[in-house]
Amino acid sequence: MTLTEMNGSRYLNRDLSWVEFNRRVLQEAKDPSTPLLERAKFLSIVSSNLDEFISVRLAGIQDQIRAGYSKKDFTGYTPAGLYKRLNSRISGIVAEQYRTFRDLSRQLNKENIMFLNYEDLNVTQRKSMEVYYHDIIFPVLTPMAVDQSRPFPLVHNGFVYLSVVLKRAVLTPEKDEPYFAIVQIPSNLSRFIPLPQHTNSKKQSFILIEEVIRHHIQTLFSGYTPLAVDEFRLTRNADLTIDEDGAEDLLEEIEKELRKRRWGAPVRLEIQKGIHPYALEMLEEEFEVTNSVFEIEGPLDLSFLGKLSSAVKGNPKLRYPQIEPVYPIEFEEDDNFFKVLKEKDVLVYHPYESFDAVTDFILQAAEDPMVMAIKMTLYRVSGNSPLIKALASAAESGKQVTVVVELKARFDEERNIAWARTLEKAGCHVVYGLIGLKTHAKILLVVRQEGRDLKRYVHIGTGNYNDTTARLYTDIGLFTTDTAIGEDASELFNLITGYSSADRWQAVTPAPTDMKDKLFSLIRREAEHAAAGRPAKIIAKMNSLSNQEMIDELYDASQAGVNIELIIRGVCCLRPGVKGMSELITVRSIIDRFLEHSRIYYFENGGKPEVWISSADWMTRNLTRRLELMCPVYKEDTRDTIVQILLLSLADNVKAKRLIQNGKYEAITNDHQPCRSQFAASDITMWKNYPSSILN
Repeated sequence: MTLTEMNGSRYLNRDLSWVEFNRRVLQEAKDPSTPLLERAKFLSIVSSNLDEFISVRLAGIQDQIRAGYSKKDFTGYTPAGLYKRLNSRISGIVAEQYRTFRDLSRQLNKENIMFLNYEDLNVTQRKSMEVYYHDIIFPVLTPMAVDQSRPFPLVHNGFVYLSVVLKRAVLTPEKDEPYFAIVQIPSNLSRFIPLPQHTNSKKQSFILIEEVIRHHIQTLFSGYTPLAVDEFRLTRNADLTIDEDGAEDLLEEIEKELRKRRWGAPVRLEIQKGIHPYALEMLEEEFEVTNSVFEIEGPLDLSFLGKLSSAVKGNPKLRYPQIEPVYPIEFEEDDNFFKVLKEKDVLVYHPYESFDAVTDFILQAAEDPMVMAIKMTLYRVSGNSPLIKALASAAESGKQVTVVVELKARFDEERNIAWARTLEKAGCHVVYGLIGLKTHAKILLVVRQEGRDLKRYVHIGTGNYNDTTARLYTDIGLFTTDTAIGEDASELFNLITGYSSADRWQAVTPAPTDMKDKLFSLIRREAEHAAAGRPAKIIAKMNSLSNQEMIDELYDASQAGVNIELIIRGVCCLRPGVKGMSELITVRSIIDRFLEHSRIYYFENGGKPEVWISSADWMTRNLTRRLELMCPVYKEDTRDTIVQILLLSLADNVKAKRLIQNGKYEAITNDHQPCRSQFAASDITMWKNYPSSILN
């Protein structure tokens, strides 16, 4: 089919593509082959994804509409037209999500796992909830009335509230209009509460905290009779507007903006189905979101389902089989990192291999008297990060420790501010990056005195230095002592912390200065090889592809005869398989138990393959507004291992979906033996020691 026959743009829309990604996440929650408690997690992820998308992307489109902006984007949509289509598709996903929730609840009931309404509780359970309410919940509740003397209180972004419509217990003839109040569901208490069971019962029952509060609502409004108690939830614009040029202290500026986030413009109002008309009138009048009201049939904000698996005891069949990360065999055989790395590069593939190797490397560097300096970038770290402790330990032992902390990592700003202060107190030099750029590169440099020379040990990764997500995301980390990479690492940190500017990089390629042009040259080189009849192929694995120029380069390469296989988990604005434009391009997405996060770029190069790992997706923000890194993989054995990881993804015919021209995804069906790449990759002893055997 040609583009003309499709009557479409050359490009798919980024936001509509994202909606299709979230729909694929929802499909995992619906898949009967996915264990039930894992399906609950996927439903939770759908909710969290929607919250972030609506509070940032949809909020931005609303801002454009309010500003009167009506120009079409490069995919052919005006803000108003895109907003209308997004609202329609999101509504469809939400309706499907709650149908799935109801089906999942029925399936869990069959496994003796159930959420009960208050009226379904037995005598023992009721007594337990009476005590829990009066001892734990009631003391933290604050009923907030709304009337002429008490204006509508601040409603926080993303919190669940109860709207309460009341009348006086004794009616007064002059007052017919009902009274109105709201109650915030405490966010510092568990959303669901385990219920006591009989000693030998196999049942595991829970009740939602709002059910308990609703049943006891009268205790908050003595002298009034509740007419209706309904849930509602507000999503606000959560994007930050930071004046970096005018900020004397970036940390303080971001703290100020974080406080403003509480008052962000309303973007979406979720209401319980059947909400009292007076309550709805009050909410719509206050928030002015009549065009973005979602009526929900079920509990609001299903993200609480992400914690259900840890609350349910036993039932291993309801979860994925456990995969315990193994310690990298190279460091298991010899725990002296410096000795091992002087002999060879080491590739670590998370979550199959343990992130502890990175922490242990820093701890060993902290204790080594010959280590002079440790330098590192931090974008997102966990809530109790061992890395922070390791870096603090290194600084306290007298090492020169420099940490580039990205304060603008969206929704992790507060945590990063806290870590920055902790590191400063420990004696680390903390830098907040370059004005106007997010530091998204993942790099660690250890400088060691060895005789008369200084030797550089480098770790470059595709994912964050986060021990928690390293168990949930697929990412690659490369340990190397390559001289060119090490010298480039020093140049990069000098660029970030000082006034240095590197004009020529020996090995790595940074964004925003060089990466886009470098990628263009690599793609064009493949086109030249194809035109000359030499082997030409591109395999690129990333999270998202949305940069228009990059897509055009790939279209040109396809037309020149280059076979291009893209493995893109999320957003993709490229239309594959269009006659005369992208016939030789395929796009697939893998959604499975782990979040596919690694960025790997392979170029056939006429039979002399090159492999790069990177922190950057092929999005405009990564290529032009972030400090990113792309690093070559020089050692043949390490490069071959990465190629096997790519080939394993391409062989997946169980969880992989193929993108078709209209922006939808379809299952990959073929006669090959079933291959589920993430489960196959868990046998790390097979593919790391014998990489050529992985697809045999």
